[in-house]
Amino acid sequence: MEETTSRELLAVDQFIEELRVVRQLSPHTLKAYRQDLKTLCVFLLEMQLSLHQVKVIHTRSWVSKLHASGSSPKSLSRLLSAWRTFFDWLATSKPAILLEQIKVNPVQDLRAPRKAKSLPKALTVEYALVLMEKAQQEVLAHQSHDEQWAYIRDHALVELFYSSGLRLSEILGIDCSITRGHSKEALGWIAWDSQEVHVFGKGGKRRIVPIGSAACKALQTWFNCWEQLVRKEDLLEAPLFINHKVQRLSPRTVQDRIKNLAIRAGLPIHVHPHMLRHSFASHVLQSSHDLRAVQEMLGHASIGSTQIYTALDFQHLAQAYDLAHPRAKVNK
Repeated sequence: MEETTSRELLAVDQFIEELRVVRQLSPHTLKAYRQDLKTLCVFLLEMQLSLHQVKVIHTRSWVSKLHASGSSPKSLSRLLSAWRTFFDWLATSKPAILLEQIKVNPVQDLRAPRKAKSLPKALTVEYALVLMEKAQQEVLAHQSHDEQWAYIRDHALVELFYSSGLRLSEILGIDCSITRGHSKEALGWIAWDSQEVHVFGKGGKRRIVPIGSAACKALQTWFNCWEQLVRKEDLLEAPLFINHKVQRLSPRTVQDRIKNLAIRAGLPIHVHPHMLRHSFASHVLQSSHDLRAVQEMLGHASIGSTQIYTALDFQHLAQAYDLAHPRAKVNK
């Protein structure tokens, strides 16, 4: 069975390599594919099966076992998608390492258990403004402090998150240069003259999002500081958001900085970068009611992904009604 298992693992390696080279998927997505296919290989080893021997009854049993052990519907949906794509690739590519070719995809009609719909958590407009004001106040409070540059950077970060609704990976991918130019190889850049940010989002798609005036002002202040921190020889290719080693900020650092900023601001909820993205989408939709525009700015491939914010918009209207209408609470 060890020989058979080696064949399966080799097939997985070839599949992952094609995803990397041909489809140019991100390292994060490739890691998720590999993890899900590793789970498949574990089941194959347990039942002493080769890939061509897998049937629907097997995959259904494995998914049920994972669900019973606590895997969420979301995780199972991702896992089934990875398995389905893998078996499709085996059937069409017909790698020579397999003992027999795949004729039927054993995951084709299998679906994950339904997940309960959960609304994204967004800040109220008031809380969002409190957070922005706190970030600005901390810059002023640390004018004589050696670490003032970090507070200037954090202020620019939260303003850009809330102003443009970017993902954490998109913001950290933004590069900068002394000439304020950009190259086609850059993951992201600021178009200063037009007050826009260009980012490289999910699915390998580039998009352009406006930057509000408050965020532009904070970014300008940070850029002036950034120029003093970065060595002259690195000015042409340094990332915009850097740490004390003048290296690209890590996602964990950004998460911790925003979390602690919210605590210092006195907000009663845990704030994370993606909540600022949700807040951006919710607040723009509340004001404009333009779902397509919000979809475009968020970079959603499907309007269905954006429609969840309409529920938040309805919640906002319902709360406003309950507070304002004199007959809202009659007989409650």
